[in-house]
Amino acid sequence: MKRATLPIVLGVFFIVATSVFGAGEGATGTESHGLDPTVLIGIAVMLVIAKLMGEVFERLRQPAVLGELFAGIVLGNLVIFGFTRAESLKTNGTVAALAEFGVIILLFEVGLESDLKEMMEVGWSSLLVAVLGVIAPFILGWAVSAYLIPDEHRLAHTFIGATLCATSVGITARVFKDLGKLGTREARIILGAAVIDDVLGLLILAVVAGAIKASATGASLSMFDVTLIGLKSLAFLVGSIVVGQLLVPQMLRGAGRLATKGVLLTVAIACCLFFAWAAAKVGLAPIVGAFAAGLILDEVHYKPRDGRKERDLNDLLQPVSTVLVPIFFVLMGLKVDLRLFTHFDILGLAAGLTIAAIIGKQICAFGVVERGINRRVIGLGMIPRGEVGLIFAGIGATLMLPSASGETVPVISSAVFGAVVIMVIITTLITPITLKWSLERKRTSKREG
Repeated sequence: MKRATLPIVLGVFFIVATSVFGAGEGATGTESHGLDPTVLIGIAVMLVIAKLMGEVFERLRQPAVLGELFAGIVLGNLVIFGFTRAESLKTNGTVAALAEFGVIILLFEVGLESDLKEMMEVGWSSLLVAVLGVIAPFILGWAVSAYLIPDEHRLAHTFIGATLCATSVGITARVFKDLGKLGTREARIILGAAVIDDVLGLLILAVVAGAIKASATGASLSMFDVTLIGLKSLAFLVGSIVVGQLLVPQMLRGAGRLATKGVLLTVAIACCLFFAWAAAKVGLAPIVGAFAAGLILDEVHYKPRDGRKERDLNDLLQPVSTVLVPIFFVLMGLKVDLRLFTHFDILGLAAGLTIAAIIGKQICAFGVVERGINRRVIGLGMIPRGEVGLIFAGIGATLMLPSASGETVPVISSAVFGAVVIMVIITTLITPITLKWSLERKRTSKREG
């Protein structure tokens, strides 16, 4: 009976949500504000469905993020059955703003979970694994895109290659934690390399996005311009960390004198938004600044003046990310049109990108310079793209390029976006299975030896 409860609740909610959506006709003209009430119920539906599907996937021992993505795919494709009320959510400015704010908070969390000291401790192996894990998938992704969709702009091929670079550190970390292997050398190399992957991926994103924006205006970037953007991105990250380490402790000491509740959370989010704004002002993606803010505030604890218990920033941020981050993933799912997958060329592109994504991360295992390290585990642990790949694809869907006919089109079209989503889902699903198999096989081999 308990096992049947969740499907029953899910079904009832879909029925109720459908009727509510159907009854909503938007603004009636009597409201004293400009917000369409349909958006309010739409966001409510997005949040509830995201959590319900996340629960389903977690019970299947899969990441909840896949459930949130799947919830968006289901909601966005109800149009196939004649339900069109959710279509307005795909292009609504309020939903898009909340989703962008959610992805900024997500990258802020990634920065908080990244430890610069641990990255430096694992040494050359993590660095070489990370570098190979960026170069190989980038080249393979570019080659697959150029071969299968030759009519696309060359910068579109470059951007597709960039979406294959990063590694989702959270999924691999969870597998190692479940198996009690989080302290092994392999785990530390993978997690360190995944964090470096994120940094390198953000640098590549900054360069490619800069080239796309220049091309949209009819200009072109020289090698000097590309180098300048890369150096500017690196200087921004390093400068943010150095300046933050000098100023943030004083800022938190000042905040500690305030008795108002929620001071640390408010100051932290304000810091995140400030660095996101600063990144945008220097021509970088706001998520670069959010990531830098997370690195600065890593392991920050707030000491109130009245002697209350110390509060950990990750714990305080959890309610905010729990509400905002799922909106981003549901919106990404909403943009996936399943009707496009009746075309074999799109399925072929998805298969090609998936193979390139997997092979590219196996190549990075050759970067391990230490003896006694299971290179197969390293390669398998670097496979999942998870939320990072979706973030890159989502940004690509907002960047515009002139087509051969002179029209302005998104860098990542709806068809390509769907293929990238399939790649993200497959690489995320196979990692826990293959990684557990590889670790258990290694343990069995040692026992037999």
